[in-house]
Amino acid sequence: MSTTTYQGTELDLFATARVWKEYLASHLAPFLGSQVLEVGAGIGGTTRALLPFSNGSWTCLEPDPAQAERIAASIRAGSLPSRCTVITGTLGDLPATASFDTILYIDVLEHLSDDREELAHAARRLAPGGCLVVLAPAHQKLFTPFDAAIGHKRRYGRRSLECLSPPGLELVRSLYLDSVGLLASACNHFLLGSSMPTPLQIAFWDGILVRCSKLLDPLTGFRLGKSLLTIWRKSHRDR
Repeated sequence: MSTTTYQGTELDLFATARVWKEYLASHLAPFLGSQVLEVGAGIGGTTRALLPFSNGSWTCLEPDPAQAERIAASIRAGSLPSRCTVITGTLGDLPATASFDTILYIDVLEHLSDDREELAHAARRLAPGGCLVVLAPAHQKLFTPFDAAIGHKRRYGRRSLECLSPPGLELVRSLYLDSVGLLASACNHFLLGSSMPTPLQIAFWDGILVRCSKLLDPLTGFRLGKSLLTIWRKSHRDR
């Protein structure tokens, strides 16, 4: 079993970002199949936001044993449904025959050393017609002390992420999200250099900036934003 200890402390902080998670869910809902794998599920914050849009099984894959146990405790307590399961480990720890209709990397890929091989491995776990979904922080020039503090190795642009397209998968969507949040991130990078946002800053971003981004993002054609959403689909012909 492959395990690791996650050093970041932001997961509980961002779990309160209800507006952002609802906005993300609105973009992901059409791509959530009946068997979903969420890689790097953390403490289950994103799981809770997306589960209502999928009626099938949901597998949380989390390499940190302490965080995986928090998800397991939520399942035992009933705050996550029984159709949700958690596995401690990485893709290599899954049964050899396991395949999924949707594989999610929500703010995970930027933590991994070999992002290209990770996506190639994920593609081999997709069922025909399945979708591989990546949400990642955008714009390497905005790499901040906060990124370093929570273990980010990089940020992405459309070109750099699309260059990781796994063999056999077709790119179906590439969107920048949170255009107003991009301005806040730029201010933090060039003026503040903060290594960790405060709960008040998260509340302001989520309650005000994200609401503004929901209106502005479509007007920009989703060409601006602090997060990059990329989705690939596997051909129905691939077995």
